[in-house]
Amino acid sequence: MGSKLLDERTVVAYLNKRGVIQTEAEVEILTGGVSNVVLGIKSATQDLVLKQALPQLKVAAVWKADQRRAIVEANGMKLLHSITPDSVPDLIDVDPDEFTLTMSRLPRECTVWKSDLLEGVIKPSVGKDLGRILATWHNFGADSKESLDAYMEDSLFDQLRVTPFYRAVAKVNSALDSRIQELVTEITTAKITLVHGDFSPKNIMITEEAKPIVLDFEVMHTGNPVFDLGFISAHLLCKYLRIEDLDQRALLRQTAISFINSYTQSCNIVVAKSLPHHVSVIALARVEGVSPVNYLDDLAKARVQSVTKAAIADPNITFEGLFA
Repeated sequence: MGSKLLDERTVVAYLNKRGVIQTEAEVEILTGGVSNVVLGIKSATQDLVLKQALPQLKVAAVWKADQRRAIVEANGMKLLHSITPDSVPDLIDVDPDEFTLTMSRLPRECTVWKSDLLEGVIKPSVGKDLGRILATWHNFGADSKESLDAYMEDSLFDQLRVTPFYRAVAKVNSALDSRIQELVTEITTAKITLVHGDFSPKNIMITEEAKPIVLDFEVMHTGNPVFDLGFISAHLLCKYLRIEDLDQRALLRQTAISFINSYTQSCNIVVAKSLPHHVSVIALARVEGVSPVNYLDDLAKARVQSVTKAAIADPNITFEGLFA
């Protein structure tokens, strides 16, 4: 088990020792969300990013997670890069002892999709492209017994998604508990295809040509594709309910619908009728769960709570109806 976390003072010597770089290099501390040390390393010939999994996530509540997720991510990145090379970074190195992975750095001109959306830069074509990319992965996974077997172990999915999102919401909403438990059963027992597990705007970079590149595969597992659909759509719903500007709301709605329509047209797996409920539970978890989003004011939080709780209780709610 690795025990020492790397930093800007130690990472160059570490990568030299592993043979990843052979010279001195400049180091930059990058924002890595709540779950990783993330460092940029630039030498004369290489531009890299190193990630090292933290044993405890940086959130207000205690949230421990197995550092083996770095190995899952490395394997997932390598596999999905082989399927969609233009949409996934290139893996350079993985160290299972220190829970690190090193990848090629994307062009500096790339922007984070989450930031774009919050700043009002909303392009529905990105949703359409993401629907096609995700459908390509899900189609591959459903047809690859070797890959399904390789990712069948899903304890990380429980630690990082099921418990802090679904069970956390159920715990504080007794009236919704029964329906949420049904949704938990659906995403933990239906082993249909490879699931990214963190298909979120914060993990999607946008090129100058407005093409998406997907990051962060540490929750990849064999499971139910409805989770990936619900996870990204929940983020779009939170941003939709946050915005007052009617034009931006319309573009966000168009982005969400373009995403789900593109996925439906490209994927061989039928979209579960339960999708709107999964979207709603995950969106509600971003207010009442272990890892709340940081961009909702009190009014927007109340709006998310009202819309999602009503939707979870409504057996006839549609995907489009969430973005009404």
